[in-house]
Amino acid sequence: MNLSDLRIFVCAARRPSLGAAAQELHLTPSAVSKAIRRLEETLDQPLFDRSARQLVLNSGGKMLLARAQGLLALADQAKADLMGERAAVDCRIGGPAILLWRHGRALSRSLAGYTEGCLRMQAMFEDEALAALARGDLHAAIVTNEAIEGRGAHWSEDWQITSLGSVTLHLVAGACHPLVAQLPAAAVLSATSAQVLAHDFACPSRSLFCGVARGARSDGWRDDQLPRRIRYWADDLQLLLGFVKAGEALAYLPDFALDDPALRRIQVSDCTYECVEQLALVWDAAKAGSWLRDLAAGLGETPA
Repeated sequence: MNLSDLRIFVCAARRPSLGAAAQELHLTPSAVSKAIRRLEETLDQPLFDRSARQLVLNSGGKMLLARAQGLLALADQAKADLMGERAAVDCRIGGPAILLWRHGRALSRSLAGYTEGCLRMQAMFEDEALAALARGDLHAAIVTNEAIEGRGAHWSEDWQITSLGSVTLHLVAGACHPLVAQLPAAAVLSATSAQVLAHDFACPSRSLFCGVARGARSDGWRDDQLPRRIRYWADDLQLLLGFVKAGEALAYLPDFALDDPALRRIQVSDCTYECVEQLALVWDAAKAGSWLRDLAAGLGETPA
């Protein structure tokens, strides 16, 4: 067995067809098929059920997949550790788009020394990110503590948890919103709930973290206490921000969104409720090279 054929096999094992695997690997379907045949000839047994319409691993293929992922991880780890910052690190981090937005620049800074490396930030909801980490598709996942405490079916005791601090959600308005013009100038604007609820809101229909459809509760705002008029529903974060920046709606967004000069924070003076999410980087300590350990340590120490 050679590592190249094992990489092709691992990719084919998690894709629905040879064509899909070939597209991901930038190979032809014929090249993928030949690599799998070579492995099967070496092992003297088939690895896929050829009777199925899609690529389906048989019992031998499932056993090899688990071993192959470990072997490839160890090979990549050894190569990266030996080459140091000369290594062509292909860092794959997954998580909700809103959390990748928060940590994207910090991730970039952590890998700045690896001039031949690249950073792939893959937007996916928390459970999907943890499942991808378990499959070996990601090096790490950025999730909330709620996802960690759930300890789903994909959880591994080998995984390390690095705290990334917390995110507090705030009421946010565009600088050109009519409410902003009505309020006394201040670093943090203050308004009563009656003033706030007189305006339209934009809200996702699904949680921006876990992707669960929660309707008006999806962004953490307490509609049971302060019922809003939600005029715009947008699960795409940039689309939602577009309504806010245009002054057409208010929104309840994480604190780091306020780094945008086009947005202003509004404190609701007669509401003491505050929504806070604890965040963490989850990574596989058993398969981590020194670069990933350094990245985790850097993120844990440095503000996003």
